[in-house]
Amino acid sequence: MKALSQKRRHPLAVLALLLMGLLLTGGLYTLATSVNQAKAETTSYSADEVKEGEKLFIANCATCHGMGASGSAAGPSLVGVGAAAVDFQVGTGRMPLQAQGPQAQQKPAQFNEEQTKQLAAYVASLGAGPSVPSAEFLDGKGDAAEGGELFRVNCAMCHNAAAAGGALTQGKFAPSLAGVTPNHIYEAMITGPQNMPVFNDANITPEQKRNIITFLETIEKNGSPGGNDLGALGPVSEGLFVWIAGLGLVIAFTIWLTSRTS
Repeated sequence: MKALSQKRRHPLAVLALLLMGLLLTGGLYTLATSVNQAKAETTSYSADEVKEGEKLFIANCATCHGMGASGSAAGPSLVGVGAAAVDFQVGTGRMPLQAQGPQAQQKPAQFNEEQTKQLAAYVASLGAGPSVPSAEFLDGKGDAAEGGELFRVNCAMCHNAAAAGGALTQGKFAPSLAGVTPNHIYEAMITGPQNMPVFNDANITPEQKRNIITFLETIEKNGSPGGNDLGALGPVSEGLFVWIAGLGLVIAFTIWLTSRTS
């Protein structure tokens, strides 16, 4: 009995149990997430849309992303990126890529809405991934106040507190969000394009994403209530303006005084 008790108290036994628990928990979470995503993807598109999307992909995308979207030296694999990533990248004109650079530039879309949907259907059929958001989260009727708080905590450090965009490192940048459609804003949050982190439903819930979209639409409609926003760069541009204008007035007043005395 004493020998058995000592074996049970062996430090490696505790470590082994902890490792088994972590592996089991991670496996179950991954399985549940994959099943839910796969269900959302496979019920969204018809076989004809997938077939037409494959034709478009072979003709326009396979050169970089490889046959079957398995990736190549010129482009990453698209297996598992989901329909949302395709709808964002193709819908905003960032793909097909016009030229190599620090990041893909937004430009007029090369495919119409139906073709974009077909491409998304094909990529979605290759592996489970984020799906195109439901219209209920894109209506702009959420809580703008909470959305503003969420935006300032999670997004403003790159996109600017007024969503005017900002510079990043090595020639990269966070674009302005003015004029961006609600579905593309939502898709950017769940896919993390370019340098943007992924905000999945565990980080920011769909309802909270809806609130962020509502906030962005609100500030875009209201404009700048205080007058000229000076690029919405905050105290930097405002201080520079005051310094230049104030210094100019001081110099002008000094010149006027000296001309009067002489």
